Amino acid sequence: MSLYCGIACRRKPFWCYRLLSTYVTKTRYLFELKEDNDACKKAQQTGAFYLFHGLAPLLQKSEHQYLPPKYNLAELERLLGKFGQDAQRIEDSVLIGCSENHEAWFALNLNSSSSTNASLQKLEMERELQGSFTELRKALFWLNVKDASLLSTAQALLRWHEAHQFCSRCGQPTKKNVAGSKRVCPASKSIYYPQIQVNLRELEAADWFSHDEVVTALRRNDPYTQQQNGTVPFWLPPKLAIAHHLIKEWVEKPTCSTLPA
Repeated sequence: MSLYCGIACRRKPFWCYRLLSTYVTKTRYLFELKEDNDACKKAQQTGAFYLFHGLAPLLQKSEHQYLPPKYNLAELERLLGKFGQDAQRIEDSVLIGCSENHEAWFALNLNSSSSTNASLQKLEMERELQGSFTELRKALFWLNVKDASLLSTAQALLRWHEAHQFCSRCGQPTKKNVAGSKRVCPASKSIYYPQIQVNLRELEAADWFSHDEVVTALRRNDPYTQQQNGTVPFWLPPKLAIAHHLIKEWVEKPTCSTLPA
């Protein structure tokens, strides 16, 4: 028994160092892509793209859940060409992460307001891609945690770039770098970096679930509950999770229905 414990203790630091090394390597790689336009363009050649329409992610239904499909550069160029779009639309994509094998991940909003071409037809796109562009607040309950986090980041970055197309100092158009990690004004030389902020009033108005529905879900032993119409799974974090206690604290607040601006 003591020998087994000794081996386990020696193995634990090895796995910790391995996880730390992977994290550091990915972070350095992403930093390089954000700062080097040529390296980022090269990463697009072997990377994967997630597609959005009106900031709604494309999802395909599998046997038990929904999955966001990924497309390589050749597939995306073929798709854009089929709908009469210029391949330069790919320049509107933003870097959202990478795999452990350094496969870069990008997100592209197919009907971005920054595009000079006509918006792609949503229904035609869905038929071609055999999926549906789903509002993110609904899609979060159909996705696993990893995909939900990735798509949330992607939508936030795409939304930020659409809202910061002009310089706040001189009013001239700004230009993003290849990765989408910043926007630069050629006239004033100002640099803008994405700042993802939460609007509490917007969250309150989103009407995800009513206060009574959340209270009912907290009282049930089974974390997997459904709304009365049975259409949207309502998942709550486990009772030992910090998120569960934050939700419970929000519910128990006497002024939970009113949030500051």
